[in-house]
Amino acid sequence: MAALPASAEAPRPVPPPPAAGDEPDRLEGKSEDRSGGSSNAESLDRLLPPVGAGRSPRKRTTSQCKSEPPLLRTSKRTIYTAGRPPWYNEHGTQSKEAFAIGLGGGSASGKTTVARMIIEALDVPWVVLLSMDSFYKVLTRQQQEQAAHNNFNFDHPDAFDFDLIISTLKKLKQGKSVKVPIYDFTTHSRKKDWKTLYGANVIIFEGIMAFADKTLLELLDMKIFVDTDSDIRLVRRLRRDISERGRDIEGVIKQYNKFVKPAFDQYIQPTMRVADIVVPRGSGNTVAIDLIVQHVHSQLEERKLRWDLAALASAHQCHPLPRTLSVLKSTPQVRGMHTIIRDRETSRDEFIFYSKRLMRLLIEHALSFLPFQDCVVQTPQGQDYSGKCYAGKQITGVSILRAGETMEPALRAVCKDVRIGTILIQTNQLTGEPELHYLRLPKDISDDHVILMDCTVSTGAAAMMAVRVLLDHDVPEDKIFLLSLLMAEMGVHSVAYAFPRVRIITTAVDKRVNDLFRIIPGIGNFGDRYFGTDAVPDGSDEEEGGSVG
Repeated sequence: MAALPASAEAPRPVPPPPAAGDEPDRLEGKSEDRSGGSSNAESLDRLLPPVGAGRSPRKRTTSQCKSEPPLLRTSKRTIYTAGRPPWYNEHGTQSKEAFAIGLGGGSASGKTTVARMIIEALDVPWVVLLSMDSFYKVLTRQQQEQAAHNNFNFDHPDAFDFDLIISTLKKLKQGKSVKVPIYDFTTHSRKKDWKTLYGANVIIFEGIMAFADKTLLELLDMKIFVDTDSDIRLVRRLRRDISERGRDIEGVIKQYNKFVKPAFDQYIQPTMRVADIVVPRGSGNTVAIDLIVQHVHSQLEERKLRWDLAALASAHQCHPLPRTLSVLKSTPQVRGMHTIIRDRETSRDEFIFYSKRLMRLLIEHALSFLPFQDCVVQTPQGQDYSGKCYAGKQITGVSILRAGETMEPALRAVCKDVRIGTILIQTNQLTGEPELHYLRLPKDISDDHVILMDCTVSTGAAAMMAVRVLLDHDVPEDKIFLLSLLMAEMGVHSVAYAFPRVRIITTAVDKRVNDLFRIIPGIGNFGDRYFGTDAVPDGSDEEEGGSVG
């Protein structure tokens, strides 16, 4: 265990945190005034050391967890400036678990402030901050009454749902989607809606009992104890509970003396010995935070996955096409439409018209692979008719932006009330790797059959990432249908090798991919031709931003 000294230099200014609503409830160390705060809270301001002067006011009464990738905010939209690189190998399985950092310490010691400073200093996308405050147990009616009179011990290990904490952290480390409860400290209860978290390269888990469970400790790759003077912690807790949770000073002090201080002495302070690093003075100790960030960067570099698209291209040469592939029958009509949309001289209007016709045929063909069961209905003549009906729960369409969204109208035309999700994947021009920038998926998608749509698939890299996202959201592999107007054999093999139970459906398969991973003979850049944007000079088959199909 390394005890890091307090910084000898003057603390660097802390950058302004995200806007209100992005932070967990337990955001300690704040010294700014809050509108609507009582005079009791205001009188405590002078007792606190200055931390991050100039921050914007924030007020929170519920706990939340937020993954905050680098982004640019304008008045009208949010622009993501970095994406999540692949977190799986060519087999489609996770290559390395996310790096989990545990932050322990007493109540109001500054754990969340330290966590925010680590996140900002790391400057890597896809960091998840998970607060232990979200995992208080559901109280009985008797416990609710005790809590209302400051007689319930929220600082005891029994107050937390460790089973849920452990299962949530395990799933996050495995790269899967999780649902996290939102705890309301005003009513001492969980809110009805839970928050979905997904996509962690780094997980920061903070809480007073972060090191109180042996199984939980084994999940943490780095354990940090934030050691702050007890008087400072008491003042911070007074300010927070009075101004943010509507409690009076007498009740807060009563709870502190009866529960908080004894719990710290009995359960929290002893866990300092299991910490890898002890940070005195919390967020004011910039030396400690710099050392922590350097170590995490080195760990991430060791875990980095580097894709070799050339190796991927040659891995399946001369192999027969997989049995999970279904190609729309090449009738004269289908071949005629392909001739039109492949022709470089075809006008945009003609390109759109015949692309839409092919999309409609492709989706109708794909729906024939859904499960159906026997059913009997009565005709208007009063006679029984033995037919078929869909045997699943629901159908959801997910488009890979931007070209994939052009297939959404065709899906809506044949599937009534279909739900639609979107995924944005682009290529990093420096590494050549696909990166996940954005996703929006319907709730409870794990129960649905999912139609995954992209107009062209060349290497299969973007399709593999999209399938991996769906699997991480607990969609069964055999319920995923990958649809594309045109695919290269390389892309077909790559997806089928990684995900052998995914059904692959297309209108045509071209044999070759050139050195730039463009489909040959191909169709050109589908997005540019459909939307009328400037074409890439080399006749790219790739989508806007260079997503590797």
